[in-house]
Amino acid sequence: MSTLTKAYAYKGRAIGGKLVKGKIDAASQSAATARLRSMNISPIDVAEFVPGTGLNTEITFGSLGKQVGLSDLAVMSRQMSTMAASGLSLLRTLSILSEQTENKELAKVLGDVREKVEHGSSLSAAMKAHIGTFPPLMVNLIKAGETGGFLDEALLSVAKNYEKEAQLRATVKSALTYPVAVLIMAFLAVIGMLIFIVPTFKNMFEGLGGELPIPTQILVVLSENMIWIGPALLVIGIASTLWWRANRYKDEVRAVADRLKLKIPVFGDLLKKVAIARFTRNFATMMKAGVPILQSLAIVGETSGNWVIEDALRKVQESVKSGKSVAGPLSQEKVFPAMVVQMIAVGEDSGSLEIMLEKVADFYDNEVKSTTEQLTALIEPIMIGVIGAVIGGMIVALYLPIFNIFQLVK
Repeated sequence: MSTLTKAYAYKGRAIGGKLVKGKIDAASQSAATARLRSMNISPIDVAEFVPGTGLNTEITFGSLGKQVGLSDLAVMSRQMSTMAASGLSLLRTLSILSEQTENKELAKVLGDVREKVEHGSSLSAAMKAHIGTFPPLMVNLIKAGETGGFLDEALLSVAKNYEKEAQLRATVKSALTYPVAVLIMAFLAVIGMLIFIVPTFKNMFEGLGGELPIPTQILVVLSENMIWIGPALLVIGIASTLWWRANRYKDEVRAVADRLKLKIPVFGDLLKKVAIARFTRNFATMMKAGVPILQSLAIVGETSGNWVIEDALRKVQESVKSGKSVAGPLSQEKVFPAMVVQMIAVGEDSGSLEIMLEKVADFYDNEVKSTTEQLTALIEPIMIGVIGAVIGGMIVALYLPIFNIFQLVK
């Protein structure tokens, strides 16, 4: 960058009328305006950037807002594919993307990728240096596109893959959000009753004399001990969360946790379908891009999101190394339904493995959507019944002594 170059903050409208803003480097304000017009942005306001003043002050809260999500990668890949197909140079493409993206962390990473490419690095190698931002699946697909001369198609495959992945995650979240929210509310309601309501009844019971029913005694004991039970639960919850964050990626922890996930009533089946959909879709995408099968198996195992499937794919790798099929080892793993194994076997025999994998992925995407809709319809009455039983049980326990009030008064 020239020593005469300055940073300018701008606001403008892109194609379609979308309001965009950001920073751009140029020798002067007029040069910055001209550069914006060359990027198909109509300038509204261009002023020299002064960090830390007025609206230019950046407010950050630790690591909040710095993560790059699947939707960010999908949008970036689709835009990059369009620019590459239109003949725009890679450096120009990276410059435009880094200036227009709304994710500040992604903008910073793309700026570094551009510098590496400008100094002679390939796009995949530059992205590999930021493996925390760009997953191995994306890096390897782009590498295959660079090698085969179809980078725009590879980027489009990445975009489609992550769009479906983001949709899949959103579907699962929609199924889990309601029960989790209701359970939290029920837990808070129980804590509130034990702290504020039970002591009131306790004082009334003490004036009556006599022996309280066992359910009422349990509530009274819990209420009296909430002074240490509450903080203990809070400490245990925080400690468990910190331990999980520190150990959740260890193989020995994942081996136990992921197996248990698949055995959870109702939700275990949903999580298995999600993992199979993710595995088959990623495998199909990499096979179609021309990534070697052994390398593909290693990557799709890591991206499946479940240790059970990842462990099964390690066995598949060994099978393929020795010249055997993919379907053989999968048939020995209970996590893979017979239909999946048979479809893969047919694909191998007919030479259309990626097509069969895509069909399996589409099937399980639809299965996840259907299962989620069924769960959403089923969970609401179940959760209402659970909350009614818990809160209603506490109320009955509180009123049990009143049913015997005349005997207690005597």
